[in-house]
Formats: sequence, structure tokens, C-alpha cells
Amino acid sequence: MTAPTPALVELAVAHGVATEYWDWQGEHVVVPTDVVAAVLAALGVDASTPQRAAQALVDHQQSRWRRTLPATLVIRAGWTPWFPVHMPHGSTAEVWIELEDGGQRRDVAQQEHWVEPEWIDGAQIGEATYQVPGDLPLGYHRIRARIAGQTDVATCSLIVTPERIEPSARQRQRSWGWVLQLYSVRSRRSWGIGDLHDLGDLAAWSAHDLSAGFVLINPLHAAETAGRMEPSPYLPASRRFSNPIYLRVEDIEEYGDLAPAERDQVRALALQARALNEDATQLERDVAWAIKREALQLLFAVRPSVGRIAEYGAYRDREGQGLIDFATWAAIADVHGPEWSNWPEELADPLAPEVASFRKEHADLVDFHCWLQWQLDEQLGRVQGRARSAGMSLGVVHDLAVGVHPDGADAWALQRVLAAGIHVGAPPDAFNQQGQDWSQPPWRPDALAETGYAAWRDLVRSVLRHAGGLRIDHILGLFRLWWVTTPDQPTNGTYVRYDHEALLGILVLEATRADAGEGAVVIGEDLGTFEPWVRDYLTERGILGTSVLWFERGDDGQPLPPERWRELCLATVTTHDLPPTAGYLAGDHVQLRSDLGLLTRELAEEIAVDSADRNAWLDVLRQRRLLGPDDTDVERVVEALHRYVAQTPSRLLGVALTDAVGERRTQNQPGTTNEYPNWRVPLGGPDGTAVLLEDLPNNARLRRLVGTLSI
Repeated sequence: MTAPTPALVELAVAHGVATEYWDWQGEHVVVPTDVVAAVLAALGVDASTPQRAAQALVDHQQSRWRRTLPATLVIRAGWTPWFPVHMPHGSTAEVWIELEDGGQRRDVAQQEHWVEPEWIDGAQIGEATYQVPGDLPLGYHRIRARIAGQTDVATCSLIVTPERIEPSARQRQRSWGWVLQLYSVRSRRSWGIGDLHDLGDLAAWSAHDLSAGFVLINPLHAAETAGRMEPSPYLPASRRFSNPIYLRVEDIEEYGDLAPAERDQVRALALQARALNEDATQLERDVAWAIKREALQLLFAVRPSVGRIAEYGAYRDREGQGLIDFATWAAIADVHGPEWSNWPEELADPLAPEVASFRKEHADLVDFHCWLQWQLDEQLGRVQGRARSAGMSLGVVHDLAVGVHPDGADAWALQRVLAAGIHVGAPPDAFNQQGQDWSQPPWRPDALAETGYAAWRDLVRSVLRHAGGLRIDHILGLFRLWWVTTPDQPTNGTYVRYDHEALLGILVLEATRADAGEGAVVIGEDLGTFEPWVRDYLTERGILGTSVLWFERGDDGQPLPPERWRELCLATVTTHDLPPTAGYLAGDHVQLRSDLGLLTRELAEEIAVDSADRNAWLDVLRQRRLLGPDDTDVERVVEALHRYVAQTPSRLLGVALTDAVGERRTQNQPGTTNEYPNWRVPLGGPDGTAVLLEDLPNNARLRRLVGTLSI
């Protein structure tokens, strides 16, 4: 391994690329030169030789002088930072701010601050200093600058964000809620997959009968609708748009306008899909979607009313080019397959004239995919309305995945702000000792700033539109992400830093504006390897953390007493990357990882460590008299663990629906794809039979577990 030279280290640091770090065991790691160079190359920086690295550093240092204004400024309300305006030395400039609402412009005065001019590209460039006013409203504004004697106007995005998310009175209430994978929760009227009507029914029943305050669900992001549908909700085609497999066909308004023959066809398709609901072994997404798509195409052909046409038009206007790009990708995928890297070369660029021609030639197909997203938007809004009307303080809490499929819609449409040839992943840690390669292309920090963070803003705004809250998977990735330079070798990588003040600021702004201005709760999944100050920063911005019982330990390695848990967090016993608690207590996760070759320690050693960890928790439960001294019954242990969590001050308590019904199978085994049926396990009971939504109200095990919470 060759260590980076001092010049390469300086260049890397300038671009936020780590050349060293400390791993999960506290060991210092120096990042090899080839890894650093590969990451810089993905950022458009040539560091392939020492000479080129030296030139790249000079170019970077001069780049700020070559532009009149910075790309983007993200500040908090009341802040008054200085910002530079570059112009030929001796020139003057007119600088002003255009507010988001199109109101009166705000002139900006120059400050008395001398900066030595620089010679750039044969010309002497000066730097004038201006100050942002401290009384700007929240929102997305623009700084404009015109150099005297020039006609061009330079532009800088100026985003003013709240200090923090201020929860409303109802959001400050301590509450509990279900944590579940929606696709797995089927009813007798489901089309083989749990859908949005099922979610509405579950939310309304849980609110009214069980006093639940929220339902936290898996990401509903869009997946491929042509060919095999990716089962992982955390590897979506698009994070901004949703998966039409979750639509309830009969809830679409045009269903009532079907002609008798077409309605009979839809009913026959429904019966065919509902036959899948009894299978307790594995979900058949592709079969379910093929049946549902056929029905949806029949509904799409129904001529809508004048009012419905207007509503659809308003939706398309609101979503703009982003919706058109997504629908175009989906239409091309229908014709050429879902992997855009295998499309004809002329269709690989969304801005290519051939793509525009395709869109025109296949206008009905593009329109169909736009229409599907409109139907999803309507049903998502209906679900949140039902949850809130039934008494939920938050309602539906959605989930935002870390990234997107490398051949999906976002990776195609957003190529200019995503890094090519690089994967997002995670370095080795205690639970994934070989590291993880998630195969997703990461945001380019520089490109996000150049575009005013528009893609991030549109994404967050869309996911929050019908949400009472939002969970951010691996929120640590908004501070730094592990970039993998060699596919399937996650140890070959390093951290890349992001402007967390900008990314989190926009998140806080959009959460504050959500739900008609009442705001939404944001929960950050802040588990794994992180720098200690990160959690303090998240708390400062009003973002809740995540506490999972099995990982909550003190400095001595022993279980953390409940009174020492964080108040501003979502507390749970388990998570979707572990087996349900019954399976965890049996050590299923250890045996499964051994069978799949995912352990770096001997199986006997891993079993011994895992057994000691579990026994430590059982000892604490007995010490606190939450469990009898000789009680080993699995159901009572699960109840005792939830009583323990209920004794914490945590504001939100999450209960896995799988724990409530006695399910033992894990939904996802990190580090695998097809080696285990990840994200394809339907909700089942301890006897292996399917558990449907209609079975829940009379499930005594479920009611006993909910009774332990005492909220």
C-alpha cells in the first residue's frame, strides 16, 4: 500500500476526501493513494500523477476567483455572513437579493474589508465583500450581481433555513407506533402485496383501538415497473417518486366509471391476485405487479371528468420536469428494459434529442407513468388523512433510503449531480465485519452546490408531502459517506464529507413547511460509526435520533439503564436489519450469517459473544423485576424487553409488528442480495402461517405486547 503524499493529502482535504480515519475498533487507517485518486477522479479531479495532482490543487485554489459569486449560500435565519463578489480589480458591482415570493428586491451594501487582488488567467481579479441582511424570511432566494459595464448578471442561490425543527404540541406528546414493512402486511382484499388501503386501515384501527400515535413504514420509493422488480425498498429506482405496486386499484376514482365488461376484467384480476395472500413463505412481487398493472391500464383508459382532468394537470404542473423525466425513464424501460446502461447509446442522456423524440413517439406510455404517480399522490394523502382523523398525533412516518439503484430513474435523470463509477457503502463494523457495498451512486457535493441543492430539495419536499414524520436512513451520510472504489470490495474506500449545514438546513426547512405549515417530525437513523459531535448537531437542529435496545450500552459495555437513554429519539427493541426479537433471542442472526459466510470470527466465538450479550440483557430484566428469575418463555421475554424500552424517556417508542405477532424470520440480511429472500418475507405468526390485517384485532399476543407500553 502506498500512502498519499503531502500534496495529495492537501488536494484531497480541499475536496472533502479523507486520507485517514479510525475504524470501528479504534485503529488508525491510512487510505491508499489509488483509492484517494479514484475518489478524486469521480469528483472530476485528475490526481493520477503527482504533477497532475499539483496542478489540480492550483486550479482548485484559483477556482473561487474565477466566479463572480459562490454557487450557493445556506444560512440560518438571523445569520449575517459575508460573501465575496469577484470582478476585475478596480471595478464596482450592483448586488441585490430576489426573494422567493417574488416580492420587493433587497439591495445589499458592500462592507469595508480589503482583500488583496489575485492574478488569474492573466488578469488581476479583485474581491469585494458583502453582507447578507439578518431579517430575510425563510426560503429559497437568489443573490444577483451585475459588474459595472457588463450586461450579464451572476446568480447565487441563497437558502435561509430555520435554526431547528420546533415540534407542535401534539408532536411533543410521548407516543408509540408500529414499525413495519408495508408490502408484508396484507389483507384479504390486497392484491398479493400490502398496499395503501391496508395502511390506512391499519393506521385507523391502531389509532382508535390501541391509541397508537404513528405508523413508521419502509420506503415507498419507486422501483422498476418493467422486468424484475427490485425487492429492496432501500435500492429504489427513484426516491422522489413512489412505487405503484402499493396502489389499491378499487380506490381509484375512475374505477366507478368502468364499463361492465372492463369491471368484470378487473374483478377477475383481483381474484387472481388475492390468491397470493395465503402464501406464508414468500411474496411474489413480479406476479402481483403484472396482474395489478393490467388492471391499472384498464383504468387509465377511462375518460376522466373535466374536474379530474384539471386536477391531474395541476399535479403535473407542480411536479414539473422531474415527473416528466421519471415517466420518460419508465417508458423507455418498458421498451428497452430497466437497466439504462444497456439502452441504445443515444437514450443514455436525458437531455439528448433522441430522448425527446422517444417521449413524443410514446406519449401515451409516458402519460401512463405520470398518471400512476398522480394516483399514488392521491392515495398517500388519503392515508395520512385517515390516520390523523382517527386520532394519530403524527400519522404516517415515511422512510428515506440512502441512495438509488445505479440503473434506475434517478441515476439516469440526475447524472450531473451523482458520482459515476463509485458506490456508497459502509466500512467494516461490529455487525458487518466485511463492510458493505450498497451499489448506489453517491451525490457529488460540488455538483449539489452548483445546482442550488435543487435535487435534494425536490426529493425531501416530495417525501414529506403526505407525512407526519420522516425517518432518514443512515442520516450520518449527510455528514460523510463511505465511497467504495472497487465493486464488492467495501474495504477499498474512504469517507467523503458533505456540507451538512446545507443538507440538514434544507431538510429542516422542508420539515418546518410540511403538513400545511404545522411541520413534520424528522428521525435520523444515527447508528453505526460516527463522530461524537454529529449527534449533538442533530439534536441542535431538532432532529430525533434512533436507539435500538441491543445496541444501547454504556462505556463499560453493559446494557444502558433506561433512565440514561436519550429523550429526543425513537426507541425500539429491534430493527429491520435484525431478526424479529424472537429470532434474535434464539441467535438466528448468528447462524444465518455463518451459513452465508459473513462472519470474520469463528462461529463458536461469535455464538459465545452473542450469548453473553443476550444474557446481559436478561440479567438486567430480572434485576429490574421485569422478568421472573426462571422465566425463559420467549413471549414473556419479548414483553419484558418492551417494558424496559417503555421505561426510557424516549419521546417515540416503536414496536415492530413482527414482534407483536410472534414472527421470527428476518426481513433483510445485510451483505446479501439473492442468498437470502431479503424483503420478500410476508407477515407470519410463530407457527409459520400467514397473518393478515383482519387477524390483528383479535390477536391476543399483539394486545398483550401493546399493553406493556403504558404510554
